[in-house]
Amino acid sequence: MRTVLVTGTGGAGRTTVAAATALAAAREGQRTLLLTADPDGTPEALLGIRSLRSAPGRSADRLPWSVPVELAPGVWAARIITDEWFRSELSALQDRGHGLLDLLGATPLDGEELTALPGVESIALLRALRAAQTAPPGTGWDVLVVDMPPAPDTVALLALPEQLRRYLRRLLPAERQAARALRPMLAQLAGVPMPAQKLYETAERWERELAAVQGVIESEATTVRLVVEPGPLADRALRTARAGLALHGCRVEAVIANRLLPTGTSDPWLAALSGQQQDALKELYEQWAPAVPVRELPHLGRDPHGVGDPRGAEPRPGADGADGEDGVDGRRAPAGLAALAGAVGAPAARPDRPAPDPWTVEDRLADDGVLLWRLPLPGADRDGLGLVRRGDELIVSVGPFHRVLPLPSALRRCTVSGAGLRDGWLQVRFTPDPDLWPKRL
Repeated sequence: MRTVLVTGTGGAGRTTVAAATALAAAREGQRTLLLTADPDGTPEALLGIRSLRSAPGRSADRLPWSVPVELAPGVWAARIITDEWFRSELSALQDRGHGLLDLLGATPLDGEELTALPGVESIALLRALRAAQTAPPGTGWDVLVVDMPPAPDTVALLALPEQLRRYLRRLLPAERQAARALRPMLAQLAGVPMPAQKLYETAERWERELAAVQGVIESEATTVRLVVEPGPLADRALRTARAGLALHGCRVEAVIANRLLPTGTSDPWLAALSGQQQDALKELYEQWAPAVPVRELPHLGRDPHGVGDPRGAEPRPGADGADGEDGVDGRRAPAGLAALAGAVGAPAARPDRPAPDPWTVEDRLADDGVLLWRLPLPGADRDGLGLVRRGDELIVSVGPFHRVLPLPSALRRCTVSGAGLRDGWLQVRFTPDPDLWPKRL
């Protein structure tokens, strides 16, 4: 299944582009699900539907989103239901740890009094990414389009599975197996029941789930679409987002320049705004194209409302209820999302072959006496870049983002002798440590 994550700068129209992307995919015969985590009524107003709320009695622990609503042939929309999913997960956790709760004399919480905590939205969204992949063949979707938070929050969210797995490995190392073996003996010595076996199994289940979510994020079938309203303030934010996504190995499929004003107008005020947009648009092409396509979406003059003609036909001027021009009552009818689907384009096909790993080690021992680790970081600058060697790990910081990278086995026997940023690549030089490097006999 293709997964398209739509993010970008704040207020650039991510939900609009996500919906148009889903419609474009459906036009090509792909069964498409549009997921949003937006808690307010913005998606409903945009899509022209009444509600994306969960149906009564729905099992949120199995599918953490509401009952999908069909928008047009081949495309459905749903909202991630954080509250229901949180209540279900916490209730299940209490059931697994009932032995420990009894030992401590704690009273379990009732489902009715549970409220989702801050930050749970991110976990629910990651769970939704995983759940969409587990549908049996023939019953699920071909394309999943996710309306993500703004770019900085999206980068932090996509980094979360790897970070949590690292925390679990540090806090619950392999030696915990010995503690589990001693549990019956400890229970006899203490004279009180010890926590149930299921409690120990919880961490292992989390590890499996996090590994599965990380697999989805790092898959060749998962790509990112960056949405930006061109302008001088958005350029810096987009560069930072690009570097953060590259740091975590996320592939940007397209950059969507949204709400472009018409050019060639005689109005000086509108001409100044349009000229500023065109200057920023030129910079976008210089930074991204041709490696990453830049797609242009026009400003419709008002917010889109509803799907419109799902076939993407041109609106008919003066028609009652038609998109685009004045209706028979003299008012301007709202434009439909389908008018943008053709410009935004359907997601690119999944590559037939996995892309080569760009995080490669180049052997320069014969010429320069070093091993070179090249890491792609387009959009990064020297001022916001940081490197720390910690044992067998390299901590790379790019602006507000950082990642802990395990060193390849050969580099663990080396010392860092320098680093440089050139043409969007971080190049770290490693010199073999004579005390650790294999010696010739």
